[in-house]
Amino acid sequence: MDNPITPAIRFLREKKVDFVPHLYDYVEKGGTRESARQLGVDEHAVVKTLIFETNGKKLLVVLMHGDRQVSAKNLARHIGVKSVEPATPDRANRWTGYLVGGTSPFGIRSTMTVYVEKSIFALDKIYINGGKRGFLVAIDPEILKQTLPVEQVEVGIEN
Repeated sequence: MDNPITPAIRFLREKKVDFVPHLYDYVEKGGTRESARQLGVDEHAVVKTLIFETNGKKLLVVLMHGDRQVSAKNLARHIGVKSVEPATPDRANRWTGYLVGGTSPFGIRSTMTVYVEKSIFALDKIYINGGKRGFLVAIDPEILKQTLPVEQVEVGIEN
């Protein structure tokens, strides 16, 4: 099967980023646990792309280890707002151009700060969505700093 050509893949190619594509059978509600299982990798190295919204309706991207959750309270505190919550699937789709389950931080429609869990940068390789359900790309996490407006955070909590 050919790899999909998504806005994320176009973005990575435009930036001349080395990546390895990985297709898997998308399972509704399977999340990072299912993709890690199918690819035979540690779920900690599978990075999920989450879209959050502040109480002021500002959207932001959060990258988190697959085996952790985001503490919305700590994230809000870090960015100096009253509260943050996951964006609705409709708003996330409208602002990123991606469907839930296929959201990538690369090639999104709107410019948003990308808040990355700091410990992601300690990994040798991460598996992150390539812009389509059932499609991850393996990259060096330093690529995030080189290609996106990144701010490091420590807001992850154990699942």
